Amino acid sequence: MEWAGLNDEEVIQSKKKHGSNKIESKDENKFIKLLIESLGDPIIKILLIALSVKVVFLFREFDWFETLGILIAIFLASFISSISEYGSGKAFKKLFDKNNEVYSKVRRNNITTEVLSEDLVVGDIVFLSSGEAVPADGIIIKGEITVDESALTGESYEVNKYAATNKVSEKNTLYKGSVVYSKECTMKITHVGLNTVYGLAAKQLTEQDHDSPLKLRLRELAKFISRIGYVAAILVFISYLLSVYIISNNFVPSEILLSLRNPVYLVDNLIYALTLSVTIIIVSVPEGLPMMVALVLSINTKKMLKDQVLVRKLVGIETAGSLNVLLTDKTGTLTRGALSVIGVCDHDGRKYSDEVELMKYPKYLNVVASSININNASIISDGKLIGGNTTDQALKKFITSYSPEEVIKSNPFDSNLKYSSVTTKERFYIKGASEEVLPKCRYYLNNLGEKKVLRNTLKIETTINYYTQKGNRVITIAYNDKPNEDNLIFIGIILIQDELRPESYEGVELIKEADIDIKLITGDNINTALAVGKELKIYSSGDIALTSDEFNRLSGEEIKEIFPRLKIIARSKPNDKSRLVKIAKELNLVVGMTGDGVNDAPALKKADVGFAMGSGTEVAKEASDIVILDDNIKSISRAILYGRTIFKNIRKFIIFQLTVNICALTLSIIGPFIGVSTPVTVMQMLWINMIMDTIAGVAFAYEGANLEYMKEKSKPKDEPIINRYMYGEIVLTGFYSSFLCILFLKLPFFKNLIRYDLNDKYFLTAFFALFVFIGIFNAFNARTKSRNLFRNIMQNKVFLIVFLLVAIIQVYFIYFGGNIFRTYGLTIKELIIVFGIAFTVIPFDLIRKTYLIKKNSKDYL
Repeated sequence: MEWAGLNDEEVIQSKKKHGSNKIESKDENKFIKLLIESLGDPIIKILLIALSVKVVFLFREFDWFETLGILIAIFLASFISSISEYGSGKAFKKLFDKNNEVYSKVRRNNITTEVLSEDLVVGDIVFLSSGEAVPADGIIIKGEITVDESALTGESYEVNKYAATNKVSEKNTLYKGSVVYSKECTMKITHVGLNTVYGLAAKQLTEQDHDSPLKLRLRELAKFISRIGYVAAILVFISYLLSVYIISNNFVPSEILLSLRNPVYLVDNLIYALTLSVTIIIVSVPEGLPMMVALVLSINTKKMLKDQVLVRKLVGIETAGSLNVLLTDKTGTLTRGALSVIGVCDHDGRKYSDEVELMKYPKYLNVVASSININNASIISDGKLIGGNTTDQALKKFITSYSPEEVIKSNPFDSNLKYSSVTTKERFYIKGASEEVLPKCRYYLNNLGEKKVLRNTLKIETTINYYTQKGNRVITIAYNDKPNEDNLIFIGIILIQDELRPESYEGVELIKEADIDIKLITGDNINTALAVGKELKIYSSGDIALTSDEFNRLSGEEIKEIFPRLKIIARSKPNDKSRLVKIAKELNLVVGMTGDGVNDAPALKKADVGFAMGSGTEVAKEASDIVILDDNIKSISRAILYGRTIFKNIRKFIIFQLTVNICALTLSIIGPFIGVSTPVTVMQMLWINMIMDTIAGVAFAYEGANLEYMKEKSKPKDEPIINRYMYGEIVLTGFYSSFLCILFLKLPFFKNLIRYDLNDKYFLTAFFALFVFIGIFNAFNARTKSRNLFRNIMQNKVFLIVFLLVAIIQVYFIYFGGNIFRTYGLTIKELIIVFGIAFTVIPFDLIRKTYLIKKNSKDYL
């Protein structure tokens, strides 16, 4: 090779002088910054107002405990949300960086090798081909390519670049972040890292995060609930004052006026009414929802990584749970992707299984070897195969000995043309799809190396059909002694085997069970595609399989008519995928698309969820929402399952939170009118709020991915967060909990069960415990639709641990909460009584679930 490249010492010196190629992203999630920003959260603002009110009257009332408690609550609320966001961001960045490493083919120490792109230095000689991202700024020293510079210019169109001659210009300069669309070249790096054009821009610009549809819907839900909370706060403010001034004075005007004339009494009541209102807002504002989403996504993205699923964009995994259609490739996704050449067939259909068999016909072997080695993008360097696609590498392994020829021009594989070609000083070589190459042939080469006239292609086509119907891929190779692709000489067909993955059977079955329509879009021959489709039960009797040409002869309306039965498109071109995605979306379907090549990028972007293969090009990965690291369709089914699980877990949390909200709001509004103006204190309500938001969020976030979710029908992506089933559970259980609390407060029967004292301190302690225990039992109701509350519970041991700890802490507060929580120690008997009353929410909800099951309610399913 004409370049030795840098040696190890030169690499070190270049790095010292010009720096690294790594661009450190700005850490937007600095912990201190997040902590300060959290003070702008509505809930924190409300707590700060409450704290200010307390501080103003602190020295008159000497209420140090509650003031200190609110201060601690502010710190905890800010600290917990900040540490959660900071930790999630750090963990996700670490996982993404680790699994999104990019390698470049480079010349060093006089050998061609691969190094991490971030380890490239100024002076490195880098080889680029179709589908690769340009790793640094540099100049082309050999070859020509077409690139997309939209990452820098914002304009997405192809730009032709050529090798530099005497003068360096824009035409021969490549920039980091550009993407190679076609052809190949060799470049010499001139700038790296922050010194590249891309790097300089990165210093000034930060990428804007866009909220996903789920977050936007949750935010709207939070706003709606908050408005209810604000109205409730006003009602509580008014109802408390009505209770103190009107109801307490038996509606006697003179007594009411007398009370109002006492300024100290009036100020005290206004402050207390304001404090109660603030408490109601604290409870009703579901500030835990955004944190819950971040937490559940963070936890599940880590789990998914173990299942070989890397989430690039959170919107992707949220939408994956709503898929209606999945358009999948074959090679590497349904098959192992470990291609192996099982033989070469000549014009007469004779098969030569390996190089040894071909050695009997040396002239024929020489042409076959030259064809598959010279017209090949992969190379062997230091005993390793580098570059090229899996097909090129498989061909390279089949025959290793050949006579090198000087390449004058190379045209890499083009997915539209379906072939690649190379022009040398001696010959023109071509390899590709039989349908494209065979019509160009006028002669054939027999096994003795003699050129013969090709009278017809019947024998060749019979051989092709025989092997493709067995599921094999076939590639036709041909050549010409002149540098053009007319009047070619047919050499033979290469037989390539790519076994189906054993797990593809289960993966396809799971996706079909999930009510998702799978369509196979492949560049393979129609017979090969049908063989695979039938084997995996993607295609069955009555379904439709089309070639790309047949597909493109149909109008959009005609395709919509046959869309449910259309299962296979063979010999597909990139535009076919984009067109099918567009039609699916016009049918209001949520569509997922798999891809690995540079030409798959447009379809991956257009799809609701783009699944790029881990072995695919960087362009495909950049366009995708999710990267399937092992290229396995079973991993795609896991991504769909996790998407559904995330949505389910958020819904479970909402049921739990809103049930407690209804109970708290009902008590706070009705309480003053039934003679119980403050059944719970501000500090007690803050503890209850912490259970509802932060602690419960953790518990529900760890709910497992159950395969039973894959048996449910697909849901529209715009389905409301709260459905009819949820409304039923929230309203019925919420009001039953409220009714239970009111009965406990007002019925003498319950009051007589607890020790009497003048200030009802034991009774109100018992009520505080009752409220919390009702919440704990409602958490078990909310986590499953099953009447068996412990169904799959061991998949989420965190849930059990969290609520066990809540119960233990609650008992601790009962005995040691003192003035801060206004609690006094209960007897064991009293504690058991409270526990038993709270437990009744479970049989109540079981009755509701049983009714729905017997009714066979659609809302239940």
